[in-house]
Amino acid sequence: MRVVHALVRHEGRLLVSLLLWALRRRHGVGDGRAFGYARGQGAVMAGLVFVCLVETFTMSVLLRDWPAAHAVVLVLDVWTVVVVAGLYAAWTVRPHVLDGDALRVRHAAHVDLRVPLDRIAAVRHEVRATHERAEGELDVPVGSQTSVTLELTEPVTHVTFLGRRRKVSVVRLHADDARALVHAVTRARSAPSPLPDRPG
Repeated sequence: MRVVHALVRHEGRLLVSLLLWALRRRHGVGDGRAFGYARGQGAVMAGLVFVCLVETFTMSVLLRDWPAAHAVVLVLDVWTVVVVAGLYAAWTVRPHVLDGDALRVRHAAHVDLRVPLDRIAAVRHEVRATHERAEGELDVPVGSQTSVTLELTEPVTHVTFLGRRRKVSVVRLHADDARALVHAVTRARSAPSPLPDRPG
């Protein structure tokens, strides 16, 4: 039941992302600074949509004499196209966000991790194309690549796609402008804290 709930929630977020994409709006940015990570992925996703459309046409020809089977396959094929388009939309409208006290690391509709700036011990530009799963580490690649590494002073809790909670103290992510993200996080971490209000 938990798996079904996770899938329904995820696909609902994809549909919302499609709507936001059509409206040219972004999710959860507010007054923060957004850093995209989907540059260059549009051609890949367009290729996937094209393949899905070709497969839909082919199956409609093969199943023209079995209307019930054709209807079922058509619905599944159309939904696949919607999901693929929704995935790209989610990449576009759900960027990483740096606000006053945290970096929100995201990937489409299935990763959303808030990393407080005061827990970031080090941030660096580091391009990696291979990632081995390790305890306490979270890799959020795009096109199998990450370009920013965060090392934390203490773990943060990452909630997986299926709702499992993991403690992570190293986070690797990709950003289109990785150097700008590293610079922005470094500046935000070193910015002086606001003075407390004087007692009345």
